[in-house]
Amino acid sequence: MKNESFGKKILNFIGNNSVPILFVLICVICIPISGFSASYLINEIVTRMGRNIFLILCLLIPIMAGMGLNFGMTLGAMAAELALILVSDWQIWGIPGIVLAMILSIPFSIVLGTFCGKILNMAKGREMITSYIISFFMNGIYQLIVLYMMGPIIPIKHSNVKLPRGYGIRNSVDLIHMRQYLDNLIAVRIGGVKIPVLTFLIIGVLCLFIIWFRKTKLGQDMRAVGQDMNVARDAGINVERTRIISIVMSTVLAGFGMVIYLQNMGNIATYSSHSQIGMFCIAALLVGGASVDRASIGNVFLGVILFHTMFIVAPKAGAMITGDSMIGEYFRVFISYGVITLSLILYETKKRKSKSLVGQQLAQAQKDEEEKA
Repeated sequence: MKNESFGKKILNFIGNNSVPILFVLICVICIPISGFSASYLINEIVTRMGRNIFLILCLLIPIMAGMGLNFGMTLGAMAAELALILVSDWQIWGIPGIVLAMILSIPFSIVLGTFCGKILNMAKGREMITSYIISFFMNGIYQLIVLYMMGPIIPIKHSNVKLPRGYGIRNSVDLIHMRQYLDNLIAVRIGGVKIPVLTFLIIGVLCLFIIWFRKTKLGQDMRAVGQDMNVARDAGINVERTRIISIVMSTVLAGFGMVIYLQNMGNIATYSSHSQIGMFCIAALLVGGASVDRASIGNVFLGVILFHTMFIVAPKAGAMITGDSMIGEYFRVFISYGVITLSLILYETKKRKSKSLVGQQLAQAQKDEEEKA
């Protein structure tokens, strides 16, 4: 009986963590084939952790409120890009430029987050697909602003930001005077690995904020709304307002995260930087073992390590196996979308099994009552 129980626990563990286990296997296979040294891999992973973790953490609050995976975080990324374009044109560089860009992104993020939250309140139960479509819609508005409104309506002075025709923003905006200023301000090197201490301190502050926020009245309200909206409403919680606040908070944090991300990269791909950021952040979170209705800070850290290890080694491993590095590139893009699909399928399967089990238990209880009567 003990062996059966132990075997059942292992099967349950594998079933509940199938995506992280799959990625561990992929990484274990690809790392030796790629031929990268341990110091190079660790350095790359630490850099990508500093670059991406803040962005992924912003997804936790809407999940807490029962709104699923917030593809609308792309709106916060757009707000950050608009702020950075303005700061670049004003020629405010270094740490002051990074801080100003974060401050400027807040009003943009609040407006966009409020709009997104109100739309999602009209689409309860379909928040993920709705937020995904909203991000496409807002991308059109964003492109209208940066292509036609910046110059004639929104003053843009410098030619290194503006297109030669006199209006619109260049395909790439240089942030060389801002590049890794945050990462380098307090950094240490251990065994050839650069650790951006200040960036990790900022990430640590956000982690502590999320832990604290869950214990607050608003955090408890969000958790109640996430568990059952009708019960939360009966308890006197303003469900619609709480849901909007969760999306606004996520969008504002996504704006901050995008500023951290772009200062690390050192340039803005004006028309494409934000387009895949939501997809990759959500994929990384799911790789860490999160689901549509459950995610933790641990899932974020594990997901970044596994997902980005695969991103680093897959192209080289593909080149070593097939002689064509593009095979690895196709593989990692395919995996990114495949992980989201697999996770959603597993979540829906578990949800249906759970409902079926509850139904069977209720039917059995009713049958037992009838037999007693």
